[in-house]
Amino acid sequence: MPKKRYHKKPAQQLTIAKKRIEFLFKLAKEHFKEDSRLSDKYVKQARRIAMKYKIKLPFFLKKRFCKHCHKYLAPGVNCRVRIHKHRVIYYCFGCKHYMRHPVK
Repeated sequence: MPKKRYHKKPAQQLTIAKKRIEFLFKLAKEHFKEDSRLSDKYVKQARRIAMKYKIKLPFFLKKRFCKHCHKYLAPGVNCRVRIHKHRVIYYCFGCKHYMRHPVK
């Protein structure tokens, strides 16, 4: 069976998708205090858009949600942030999962 070929999406669609992802994260931040489930829904939607258009999420947005349960993270509210041995460690209170990001 022949291998499927991957065709890139048009550049205009990619820029619209990137703007929409950033907008959804902004909405998630705004609505977190009122309804955290709504902000989790926004994060899941943003991830789906990124996967559909094969867009890498920016580094500053990757830190804003849990890699395991995909919940929006607000430091001090539903996650703990620590620095240990040149790493920033995020601990999710929802799934009790650690995420380690290097510090340059």
